[in-house]
Amino acid sequence: MGVTFLKVQQPTINRCFETEKLLVSGGDSRLTIDPSSGVNKYGCQAFPDTSLLAFGSSTASVISTTGYEIAQRLQFQMQAALQAGTLATVYQQQLKQLSIDWLKACDLADYPGLKLIFSASGTDLHGMIAPHLSNNESSAPLVIMVEANETGSGVCPALANGNNAEVKQVSLRLEDGSPRSIEDIDGQVASWVAEAVAVNRKVLLIMVDQSKTGLIAPSPECILALKQSNPDLITVMVDACQFRLHTTTLNSYLQLGFMVALTGSKFLTAPSFSAALLVPDSVKCFLNDQSLVEPNVGLLLRIAVALEELRRFRNIPTAKVILMMDAFSQAILNKLNNEPHFELLRAPALERKGLLATKNWDHLQTIFPFVLYHQKPSGRVPLSRVETLKLYQKKQSGIRWQLGQPVACGSRQGIEVSALRLCISSRLIVEAASIDSLIDDALMTLSLVKRAIQNLD
Repeated sequence: MGVTFLKVQQPTINRCFETEKLLVSGGDSRLTIDPSSGVNKYGCQAFPDTSLLAFGSSTASVISTTGYEIAQRLQFQMQAALQAGTLATVYQQQLKQLSIDWLKACDLADYPGLKLIFSASGTDLHGMIAPHLSNNESSAPLVIMVEANETGSGVCPALANGNNAEVKQVSLRLEDGSPRSIEDIDGQVASWVAEAVAVNRKVLLIMVDQSKTGLIAPSPECILALKQSNPDLITVMVDACQFRLHTTTLNSYLQLGFMVALTGSKFLTAPSFSAALLVPDSVKCFLNDQSLVEPNVGLLLRIAVALEELRRFRNIPTAKVILMMDAFSQAILNKLNNEPHFELLRAPALERKGLLATKNWDHLQTIFPFVLYHQKPSGRVPLSRVETLKLYQKKQSGIRWQLGQPVACGSRQGIEVSALRLCISSRLIVEAASIDSLIDDALMTLSLVKRAIQNLD
């Protein structure tokens, strides 16, 4: 295909138990390594696994060799610094430097009044915002968010728990799994907002860019119009926790006065539980940097890993990134559309009308969800949600693969189904020997999934 990406030389891994222990600390039980399987609930171990066909970045990824070395180096630096200072002091110094470096890597170093708040997870970020909206007023704030199935099961409880807020969820897909029209989604959100502002009720409006299955909703154009019509009542947050954004798009959201939630554990492939919230100076809420309250060294290491993965990705020329993503997309869509064991879960083109940013690599599809099918003499029969989950969780032998966790997506033939997700990540682009080799690995992964389906029959 004409463009070659040099394979990053993988050095010998000098494993450190303390580093691995820290990398799975400071989160919740989802990070805990199961002694029997050697992985956590995301299917990830705490040290690199270079033999894994890793296409599951929409959920989680095993740490890279480079990322592991970064975490180990920071741990050693902190241990040395502790000879002359307290943990709290050393932690705050390192975190403040990481904040500076993160903003620089996102082209936001000179953004006036911008606040960067780190947190263990995107769910935690959502939970810390709602309490600051009520401002001790009598009416509870209204939170409008995309359905939890497309964002995260913990988001709604985090927003509602102890926050005296009403949470409404907007569905992105119909009963058959096909996407709702953006006009319908925008209309429903606008109606809810109109009801709230009519009684002078504050609203936290959360749009997603991108959801678990790669959707953007409500539209930026709709969100901007609602915000401009009632700037004092409406606060906007963009749930961009997949971090499948170019820096110009990120900057555009902030210029519109939107908060943006990010994580380093999806597209950037850092270990899970490394989140960040960007708050422009125009947002009238009183958020403190919770990450400075009590040292969370595990969070610190994971943030450092995410930063390094972001830097590595940004070193790849944009034209090459676009060429690679485009070629990858064509090959995967062709396979999913022509393999009877799979059904591509449809998604509209990624559109961000209303933003100042021009189209870049982030208008290309990078999450490819698909439903699985048995091949019966009578025809295709979809795998149920239970069957899909069992296939996903089944212990693998030989060549091992990793995809995004199943996402419920309606029903087929009266059977409730879920979609697996094959994803391209920043690390895959950085470390690919060539476009062809990466596509071959992805197609091999789909072949292994097909074989797993056949073994169920």
